[in-house]
Amino acid sequence: MQHPLLPYKLATLCDIRDAKGRILLLHRLREPNKGLCSPIGGKLEMTTGESPAQCAQREIKEEAGLDLPISRLHLMGLISEQAFEGKGHWLLFYYRVLGAVELEAHDMPEGRLEWHHPDELDGLPLPETDRRIIWPLVRRHEATGPKGRPGFFAAHVDCRGPEMTWTVEEQFDPLPAQRADLTGLV
Repeated sequence: MQHPLLPYKLATLCDIRDAKGRILLLHRLREPNKGLCSPIGGKLEMTTGESPAQCAQREIKEEAGLDLPISRLHLMGLISEQAFEGKGHWLLFYYRVLGAVELEAHDMPEGRLEWHHPDELDGLPLPETDRRIIWPLVRRHEATGPKGRPGFFAAHVDCRGPEMTWTVEEQFDPLPAQRADLTGLV
């Protein structure tokens, strides 16, 4: 079967946690995912040669007002979404910010940033790919302790048919606390 040619978009998702382990989510007022909750992030500025980590750093600064060094960003996942909403393909770089951050919930042009306990995720309005694929993979690859380092996953999501399908193409378990050195990052 021939599928239409669609553009590819590169973007980041940024998993930011506070000292209580709550996740910072954007309750979106704009597309994509209008009306849903997702981590902050955005498209790479490809014309400037911006790297995925630089994009994550910029988006965290623009959307949350946090100025974090790239050394605090851990690439935890790569998610490719084929024919998402029939409009294009996405390659998402999922970054976990190492260490806790402090930030008040607040409104911004794209929506409202609010903290949520991980146990609340299932009750929130989430994009279907996040609910069924991304958050379960994030949970599976969480750090093993306060000084541990998260693992890594690469997943491919095929959105072309009536039912979304996915495969985990690669994954690495989290590093135990004794092997991770996060000195100066917290």
